Amino acid sequence: MAPSTTGAQGPTPHPSSTRLKPLKSPISPGELSVIEKSKQLAAWTAVDEHVLPDYRVIGIGSGSTVPYVVERIVSQGAEANKDRVFIPTGFQSKELIVSSGLSLGDVDQYPTIDVTLDGADEVDTQLNCIKGGGACHLREKVLAEAATTFILVADYRKNVEYLGTNFKAGVPIEVVPFAYAKVLQNLHQVLDSPKATLRMAVAKAGPVVTDNGNFVIDAPFDIDKMKEPYTIMAQIKMLTGVVEVGLFCHMARAAYFGNQDGSVTVKWNDGKVQEVQATQS
Repeated sequence: MAPSTTGAQGPTPHPSSTRLKPLKSPISPGELSVIEKSKQLAAWTAVDEHVLPDYRVIGIGSGSTVPYVVERIVSQGAEANKDRVFIPTGFQSKELIVSSGLSLGDVDQYPTIDVTLDGADEVDTQLNCIKGGGACHLREKVLAEAATTFILVADYRKNVEYLGTNFKAGVPIEVVPFAYAKVLQNLHQVLDSPKATLRMAVAKAGPVVTDNGNFVIDAPFDIDKMKEPYTIMAQIKMLTGVVEVGLFCHMARAAYFGNQDGSVTVKWNDGKVQEVQATQS
């Protein structure tokens, strides 16, 4: 909570109060569903453990878990956040940062990031993950690579042994519009993804267009291929016209999953698994 700036009859103002921004939580008060509560538990625990007091550059990812990440960062207070800058992965996270009163930056200004926290569509036992359900995976991967520490935050439904178990839409692939038909043909005929399709927009005619002006292809693969996600990622990335692939392999340090019973499962990149209770204060 920000220090008081009450006048003469109230508490004495903090000496640096003129430099502190008023912060606002992006989460409206109210009762959360089981799924939303699990996302909140995971996000709060991840922030408590990885957004450290001396960190100044923080990447904010995309997806349904991220508002709870911002909520917990805001709760650290204006004093803790006054010298921090927050780098968004897309329009959603940019709006969260701005509307919460946090300082907005860009990766071209801050190419080295202390920690990036992001959601995921699915995470396997090796912390490989599928991202791109929201069509932000190019910028998400840039911020993940720029970060000294990359942390995933999700609910229990995203915690799987093999990618593609629950997330059936396929691997998101950002492509330049000029090449999408050729890339689709490559996926169908060469890489054995016969159901690969161009992602179409819901509220407008035509395909989804990313923040970068590109199209997105969703390419499902069978479970045997998804057991080796790095191989698939490399094969897709080699196709001319592909900008980025929504498979993040060998990148995350830890993944936090909020469970239905109120616990948080933490999986680390060294194979360690922890069960912890999220701090609720």
